[in-house]
Amino acid sequence: MIARLWRGVTPAPRSDEYLDYLYRTGLKDYRKVTGNLGVYVLRRVKDEQAEFLLISLWNSWDAIRRFAGPDYEKAVYYPEDHQFLLELAPNVEHYEVAATLT
Repeated sequence: MIARLWRGVTPAPRSDEYLDYLYRTGLKDYRKVTGNLGVYVLRRVKDEQAEFLLISLWNSWDAIRRFAGPDYEKAVYYPEDHQFLLELAPNVEHYEVAATLT
């Protein structure tokens, strides 16, 4: 299993609005891709900013490519992201999941 990590920061007052936007865009698209095993959306409000960390889980590199395209290290953005995010990081991080506990 592979974890794909993406980070973004919005102004704190817009964080709920951005979360709704995530549901309509990226989170919805994750679910459509064969090989997506789920996603965790973490949010932390600190000072005047809301930090988001999305951890999506995938069964293979091919599944990640089906979502992100051939340059799968690049972050995937949607048309209105620039209206919420304070910056658009160009890349994501990937980790092989070494262990899980439930």
